[in-house]
Amino acid sequence: MSDTADQPSWLTIRVHVTSAQVNAFEDALFDAGALAVTLLDAEDSPVHEPAPGEVLLWPDVVIEALFDADDNPGQVRQHLIRQGLSFSDDQFKVQTLADQDWERAWMDSFKPMRFGRGLWICPSHIEPEPAWLRVIRLDPGLAFGSGTHPTTALCLEWLDGHDCRGRHVLDFGCGSGILAIAAALDAADTVVAVDHDPQALQATRDNAERNEVSARIQTCLPDDFQPRAFNVVLANILAGPLIELAPMLVQCLAPGARLVLSGILREQAEAVCQAYRSALGEARIQYREDWVRLEFTAPEQAE
Repeated sequence: MSDTADQPSWLTIRVHVTSAQVNAFEDALFDAGALAVTLLDAEDSPVHEPAPGEVLLWPDVVIEALFDADDNPGQVRQHLIRQGLSFSDDQFKVQTLADQDWERAWMDSFKPMRFGRGLWICPSHIEPEPAWLRVIRLDPGLAFGSGTHPTTALCLEWLDGHDCRGRHVLDFGCGSGILAIAAALDAADTVVAVDHDPQALQATRDNAERNEVSARIQTCLPDDFQPRAFNVVLANILAGPLIELAPMLVQCLAPGARLVLSGILREQAEAVCQAYRSALGEARIQYREDWVRLEFTAPEQAE
């Protein structure tokens, strides 16, 4: 009988960092090929329920990154060092896990999070409180987007404060589908979720089914996407692609539509604004740590 089932399926790398280092390490680990990243409390520090719009981290954080079992942890370590990130030998831990062990570890660490006044992200093993107005059920997947990163939080907070009922919504660079699902749960008429990664599209479909909004969400690769008019366009990607995509994203805006862009560092905000300013005017800017969210409004149709 084969012992394949007993072989580890995943490699986890844990790095102990301060809360100020989280963004840099998280981005570097994804760049090194991490399939998922989880943030854990390193020192058993209590974090009380956040105020609306607030996302809190512990003073000391363990970043746990999931890799394929055959990835080389030494190469990951060297990549972090090349990115200028410093850590000692005892701050960098490597472990192999079977599927079931990874799922249990995630369940132990992933807790409900609130964004804005009434939008919650909640894992399926925790029962939501009756008072929670809108709940996205989200479990671990191989696509980016669980709400912990400031760019995702900025977009979720925007969605919490805006009405998507009856609207046509585009989520370009959907990742796990978290933004698309938030819009669908707010009774958006249709949501189109686009991503270049087939794994992200599968995660979006799985999460949409889990949240019972599959009928409202369509997924496609960028090459298959046909631009058309949307009332809300969300793009949480990176500054470079946002600049390159400006003509296409502007083309997708219905009269009076909202365009919400994130994945942008503070120092990149002006370059991104410049790419959209001639068509849409000035952006409303919201900051979180080193990241910004830009919101544009398309002109109303001429009389």
